[in-house]
Amino acid sequence: MVSKQEVGTEKMKNIAKHISTGAMAFLSAEYKVLSIFVVAVAILMGFSGTTGENTSPLVALSFILGAICSGLAGFIGMKVATKANVRTANAARTSLGKALGVAFSGGAVMGLGVVGLGVLGLGGLFLAYSSMGWDINKVITVITGFSFGASSIALFARVGGGIYTKAADVGADLVGKVEAGIPEDHPLNPATIADNVGDNVGDVAGMGADLFESFVGSVIGTMVLGAAFIGIDGFEASNQFQGLNAILLPLLLVGVGIITSIIGTVFVNVKEGGDPQKALNRGEFISALLMLAATYFIVEWMLPAQWTFNGIEYNSMGVFWAVIFGLGAGLLIGIVTEFYTGTGTKPVRSIVKQSLTGSATNIIAGLGVGMQSTALPIIILAAAIIGAHHFAGLYGIAIAAVGMLSNTGIQLAVDAYGPISDNAGGIAEMAELPKEVRKRTDKLDAVGNTTAAIGKGFAIGSAALTALALFAAFMTTAGIDSINVANPVVMAGLFLGAMLPFLFSSLAMGAVGKAAMDMIQEVRRQFKNIPELTNALAVMKKNEGKESSEWSKEDLDIFNAAEGKAEYDKCVEISTKASIREMVVPGLLAVGSPVLIGFTGGAEMLGGLLAGVTISGVLMAIFQSNAGGAWDNAKKMFEEGVEIDGEMHYKGSEAHKATVVGDTVGDPFKDTSGPSLNILLKLMSVVALVIAPFI
Repeated sequence: MVSKQEVGTEKMKNIAKHISTGAMAFLSAEYKVLSIFVVAVAILMGFSGTTGENTSPLVALSFILGAICSGLAGFIGMKVATKANVRTANAARTSLGKALGVAFSGGAVMGLGVVGLGVLGLGGLFLAYSSMGWDINKVITVITGFSFGASSIALFARVGGGIYTKAADVGADLVGKVEAGIPEDHPLNPATIADNVGDNVGDVAGMGADLFESFVGSVIGTMVLGAAFIGIDGFEASNQFQGLNAILLPLLLVGVGIITSIIGTVFVNVKEGGDPQKALNRGEFISALLMLAATYFIVEWMLPAQWTFNGIEYNSMGVFWAVIFGLGAGLLIGIVTEFYTGTGTKPVRSIVKQSLTGSATNIIAGLGVGMQSTALPIIILAAAIIGAHHFAGLYGIAIAAVGMLSNTGIQLAVDAYGPISDNAGGIAEMAELPKEVRKRTDKLDAVGNTTAAIGKGFAIGSAALTALALFAAFMTTAGIDSINVANPVVMAGLFLGAMLPFLFSSLAMGAVGKAAMDMIQEVRRQFKNIPELTNALAVMKKNEGKESSEWSKEDLDIFNAAEGKAEYDKCVEISTKASIREMVVPGLLAVGSPVLIGFTGGAEMLGGLLAGVTISGVLMAIFQSNAGGAWDNAKKMFEEGVEIDGEMHYKGSEAHKATVVGDTVGDPFKDTSGPSLNILLKLMSVVALVIAPFI
């Protein structure tokens, strides 16, 4: 459907081609490097699979398939996003409703691609390994390699994509907007194509790989914990599910989630002058309600009415309540995230007000908002964990994560819609389309910023519950009943784990800083050394505030002579090389730490490490994502015009410049280190689960 839409003018076609070529060049370069990592790790895993009784060399196959599916999820998302962006811009020339339809359809391809690959990969491997006559615990242990493959690629995609997009964004903002005084998406800005490519690289491919990994991790964690019920009353091998009820339940739930997501997408439509946010919310809520109803019947059908495990009584309704706790926590964390980052909310207005006295007070206010925003999500998560555990034990916590992620198809569709709309606005600006077109794309983009913030909150919440499910699965596999924090070895592990998110964030932020410096120098060089660009900037400054129709013929000729002179490919190349180079160390830190601690300090110290990294990582992820989102929307409020104490303030004012600085600091917070921490804590738990049989 997306491919059949009209592309638009020749200029729009050329801009879209630049973006698409840049995006695919990045993916190609990234996957070449990652293929070396995948082959090396697969060989090690294949060898280790020959040494354990409860594993197999086929764990390497699971790992490779997980990596391929994760990479494919990113590729599908990137391909459709770079098709949908220009077609959304063209549809906006006709109506808002048509533009929303194209942008959301592009997002839906991504969302349904991710969940389809997840269910296909897990279900296919489960069927294949089960047919080999293995013990069920061996089947699940070998399948954990799939989650490890997905997590590994997701981390590199998130970190690499985040470095790419923010290097380009900082270059485009600081040199283009602040120094040269031209709009962010202006065709004269050499970093603008790299910036638009970055939206796809970070927010489409990166977010897709992130939620794919959460989706897969939560299902595998639940399957591991569900295996403990086999053989007890109600889970006998003679029943219709051969005693595998609790193992098959998460697979069936996410399978039905695909169907409810597809139904939800049908209800996303808007008329001219309507509210795109309401249309997206309608699709999500209908999908969630259908999923909730389906879950009740599936749980009642698949699980016995009551059963006893480790002396504690459980029932099927308890598992259903655990799912509700997961869904409720995801929704509430999204609402809290919107409150702390949304345009015009009290926390964001406090940053706007403090921007009047400069960059320093803007940054202090943003840090304060980010730190404060951790309180409510953590309280919600704590309540969800206690509630889910009360009703269904550790299995309840894992199934709560599955419940939260069961509607990933439509959640990711709404999420990917944001960067597609953002790109459409950029193309409309660069192609100099009429103002009403940019107005429509801006309306879509504003909603996209809110959906992105909610999506990030949702991703953090699901990461916390998934990591906890994987942590519980690790303890079960490693044969640990409890971890004593008074044990000095465990305490040392806790401290080391709590330190890792800080070290990881430092590496990610430092990488953005280095890449951004290269980008800034390149943009400055082009503005200075390409005469046509220098002259065009001079006439823009001279005619500031005037419509192009009011310019003299001589000035228009000078401006038009600069068309196509900006060397976009050089900026794309800088971002690509920097992101590939800088993503390696953070990735190795995440994979290597649990292996090193597990084999030198033992299973309990590794348990301490996982507890430390989960707690510290969730807090740091919420703080960084929300601080960055709040800074971004504070800047947007000035660009639209904001009233403070009875006085109006606009774009170009000193206060606006202070918010641009704050937003530049917040960019790597919200788009690089913050979201990457979600994957760090899940990846470390998956690695621990994979090596558990050997320690």
